Amino acid sequence: MPHFYDTCAGHIEGLYLPPVAWEVLRRENIQTLDQLRANADQLEQFDGISVRIAQVIRLALAYVAPFEEQTSSTKQYDSWSA
Repeated sequence: MPHFYDTCAGHIEGLYLPPVAWEVLRRENIQTLDQLRANADQLEQFDGISVRIAQVIRLALAYVAPFEEQTSSTKQYDSWSA
């Protein structure tokens, strides 16, 4: 059965995570999306981050991809729209 978490905005703009995740990120001094991406493969090593919370963080990161990455797959269709 999936477990759903309440999320909220935190100190990294555009990212919504469970409060426990924000607490750990503050404690680990992760202040930006770039810092979080750089540490995404190590999240389970942070005290207080479970495997499931790490998955939630990685999923949230996937949804806040830079605008250029989000639109790169649709650029090939730009000439179709008038």
